[in-house]
Amino acid sequence: MYQLTLNISEETVLALKLEPEQLQKEFLLAAAMKLYEIGRLSSGSAAHLAGIPKVAFLAQLANYGIDTFKLTEAELAEDLARA
Repeated sequence: MYQLTLNISEETVLALKLEPEQLQKEFLLAAAMKLYEIGRLSSGSAAHLAGIPKVAFLAQLANYGIDTFKLTEAELAEDLARA
């Protein structure tokens, strides 16, 4: 396992109003969501990074305005044609 160390200013920590453990969870979730959003991680891998079940991860995406499923226009049209 790799360990990553971040230097975060005291001002930022105070602004976030989170305890260290919650701050770590928040950063991991934010990183996982962004990596999922840009297509670098699958939803399962992103959930694993965030340390939460995949279903919980997918549910959290809406809270951050991230689409759960990414379909192209052609894929959406195909799905609609089959419905």
